[in-house]
Parts: sequence; C-alpha cells; structure tokens
Amino acid sequence: MKNIKKLAFGLILVLGLATGAQAASGGGIAWDKAPGKTTDLASLQNGAKIFVNYCLNCHSAAFMRYNRLTDIGLTEKQIKDNLLFTTDKVGETMKAAIDPKQAKEWFGANPPDLTLIARSRAGSGGSGADYLYTYMRTFYRDDSKTTGWNNLAFPNIAMPHVLWELQGERQPVFEEKEEHGHVVKVLKKWEQITPGTMTPLQYDQAVGDLVNYLQWMGEPAQNTRVRVGVWVLLFLGLLSFLTWRLNAAYWKDIK
Repeated sequence: MKNIKKLAFGLILVLGLATGAQAASGGGIAWDKAPGKTTDLASLQNGAKIFVNYCLNCHSAAFMRYNRLTDIGLTEKQIKDNLLFTTDKVGETMKAAIDPKQAKEWFGANPPDLTLIARSRAGSGGSGADYLYTYMRTFYRDDSKTTGWNNLAFPNIAMPHVLWELQGERQPVFEEKEEHGHVVKVLKKWEQITPGTMTPLQYDQAVGDLVNYLQWMGEPAQNTRVRVGVWVLLFLGLLSFLTWRLNAAYWKDIK
C-alpha cells in the first residue's frame, strides 16, 4: 500500500512539474473560442479560398473532393475557375502541390492531412476549432528556429507562418506569475512589429472563415444531420403525444 501511495505521489509530482515547465515555456495557453459558423455560406466560401491558396500547397485534404464544395453554394464553374490547379479535375480529391519527399526534407516530416484536423484536435481546452483558431493567431517571430517562427499553442512547431503577410509580424509580451510554487509566464499582450495587409480584426475574421471551413470539411453532412435530427425529434414528440391520448381514449371505460 505504501509503495502504491509513493507511486501515485511521484506521478502527480511529475505531472505537476511537466505542467509548470510547459507554462513557463509559453505553452499551455488558453484557447480562444472559434466563431463556429458552419452554416454561413459566405464564410465557408472565403475559408475554402484561403485553404486552397495558403494551406493546400503543403497539406492535403485526401478525403474531400472539390465537387463537394457545391454544398457550400459554389458552382462547378466557380470551383474550376477559382480553386482548381490547372491539372486537377473537379471530381478529384484535394491533393497537396508539394512533393512528400521534399516536404520531409524541409520540415522533418510530411505535413499532415487536414480533412479531419478540426475533429482530431479537440481537448480539455475546447473544441478542435477552438484550437485551430488559437493556433493560427499565435505565431510569432523566433530567429532561433529554422523557419524563423514559433507558436504559443504549439511550441517548437516546424511549420512556418504561412499567413504572416496578412497578419504581419507580432511578438508576445509575457508577465511572470507564481502559481502552485512555480514561476510561470502568462501572456499579457501582443506587440505588433510590422503591419500586415490586413488589420487585426480583418485577420481574425479571415482565420475564423478558414476554421469554419476546416470544421465543415471534417463532416460536411453535419448541418444536414442536425437539421434532420430536429425534425425526427419533433415527429417522435408528436407521435408520443398522439399515442398517449389514443391509449387514454382506448382504456377510458375500463377500470
């Protein structure tokens, strides 16, 4: 019993130290709430455009076909004219433009497929969309990294900041606080080093559109499923009421 208690105490201590170390290094920040507007067609269309122009160069979406974008209000002509590479066809899946071997040489690993990224990144901090929304807005310059960039939501990330021209260059400003006997760094504010082509509000809206699209792409039928589910529950509720009244009428003369 004593050994078990010692083991449990040691495990708690290790976890506490790991958490403190992560916080001290700038990791473990709270996730911001994503917009979650998967029914906003204009947002989804803009998110799809950003995804193709900035993400699809390195990341694939191997389980999503271009023609499925008709579900968010785009015509096949609009898809061909604005979202397809010259050699792709509208019925093909979204394949990355980069060569996997080159990607592994440049980044140390092949960039992951993004079809289900919004569903796979959920955690104690919130939904996968919350994580992505925070992640795409917490890049900062770090000359000690090969790519020149780092990220507060994913410390020591190998991915560069592909949207930096839109956001500009920023630097986090921390303040030190003592929590549970450990000195941790808490994000106080962001300091804009160089401006981007978008204002901070415009950039947040653009990232929100991108995250909305990634969330929709993870389950395109989600909105239809929810809508049908509501009607099914209403039908079952009405059927239950009619069954209850019919049962009462049938047995009313029997005691």
